[in-house]
Amino acid sequence: MGYIQELRTLVGSRPIIMVGAGVLLFQHDTVLLQKRRDNGLWGIPGGSLELGESLEEAAKREVLEEMGVEINELNLFGVYSGKEQFYQYPNGDQIYDVCVVYWTKDFHGEMHVDNDEVLELHFFPLEELPADITPLDQPILNDLKYR
Repeated sequence: MGYIQELRTLVGSRPIIMVGAGVLLFQHDTVLLQKRRDNGLWGIPGGSLELGESLEEAAKREVLEEMGVEINELNLFGVYSGKEQFYQYPNGDQIYDVCVVYWTKDFHGEMHVDNDEVLELHFFPLEELPADITPLDQPILNDLKYR
């Protein structure tokens, strides 16, 4: 059981501050998005920080867990927080997310879907991102369009 699940046993669904890391994986002029199992929307790979873990370690671990890809170099893209980063999961759990987002072109491995968390993986051209984006990732992908 991870830290957030343990915390949820104590506080229930009430809002918590959750710190996480996400990664924009670029291949040529495309970015990798995953269709999330929990809400059926597209988003960037990533997840919450575990106790004692660095943000870079969390980013690499989450990408490896969710799609079997190993990352070498990470570059800081941005930090997202504030009232716009409030989210209520389909199960009712509420968070205020603090997300540190990285980008990379330096990854390798046999890509596969983690069936527990991910429905589908797809590289999208930057000018053809899907409309059905998970709310927490929308500001990140909006910023991507303007860089």
